[in-house]
Amino acid sequence: MTTEDFLEGQILLIDKPLNWTSFQAVNKMKWALITKLNLPKKFKIGHAGTLDPLATGLLLVCTGKFTKRITELQGQAKEYTGTFHIGATTPSYDLETEIDQTFPTEHINDALIHETVKQFLGEIDQKPPIYSAIKKDGVRLYEHARAGETIEIATRKTTIHEFEITRIALPEIDFRVVCSKGTYIRSLAFDFGKAMNSGSHLTVLRRTKIGDYDVKNGVDVITFEGSLESNI
Repeated sequence: MTTEDFLEGQILLIDKPLNWTSFQAVNKMKWALITKLNLPKKFKIGHAGTLDPLATGLLLVCTGKFTKRITELQGQAKEYTGTFHIGATTPSYDLETEIDQTFPTEHINDALIHETVKQFLGEIDQKPPIYSAIKKDGVRLYEHARAGETIEIATRKTTIHEFEITRIALPEIDFRVVCSKGTYIRSLAFDFGKAMNSGSHLTVLRRTKIGDYDVKNGVDVITFEGSLESNI
């Protein structure tokens, strides 16, 4: 692709690596485009939906005039795969924080797991994690959490279109979920454990699809950077 292609607008499918923020991935791509294709420093680039550093997978990156499509792309259904760890919770609902409580798991079997899945299909009320970027009173929730503050978080409507258990090897459960915009898979992990009279937290998360865009067609940031050199 040429400089003009990126300025006119592209939707780039990036496979974000573990421990990178979405901002870091986009920033590295922007710097690569500026230095290797001489794009202006103020050219437009952005992503359509944040992935946490502990998540991997599909990040849609829009350039040029296609940045106007970000809101549209963010609204599309998303597919995730990952792993719940049953029998323990963390304050962040994932591996960002240490385990704070443990729960019994002796009563949990395959039948209970599959029956519990049914409770989460369709429209549900979900409470975002305290360790999230949502703002309350002008301050991001994770800032309240790190300050040790206890605050009330309102529930939000979200929709789980598909929820499939793909592997059971307790304490681990692998899953595949298709959900609406604004769904927190970390909260789903926490609520799923609670619904089984136990606890749960998210240990692996990968976004595999956004609408019709599939991570199978994506490239990592380093590969993208290398592809620009072939254009020089």
